[in-house]
Amino acid sequence: MALKCENCGKGVVHGNFVSHAKNRVKRTFKPNLQRATIIVDGVKKRMLLCTDCLRLLKRKFQKPITKK
Repeated sequence: MALKCENCGKGVVHGNFVSHAKNRVKRTFKPNLQRATIIVDGVKKRMLLCTDCLRLLKRKFQKPITKK
């Protein structure tokens, strides 16, 4: 499963853990992805969406989006 939002393309970003002593260790920032069923052109479609896109769709269309 790809860690990428199918709507906006948000994906994995790499960075560093930084301690108080400024020691740096590699880490990854992963997007909060949820599998949701939405209606696209009258057809139900399962998509992998980030929570920002889910909130936007809920506010924009005011229709129930089922989350799995």
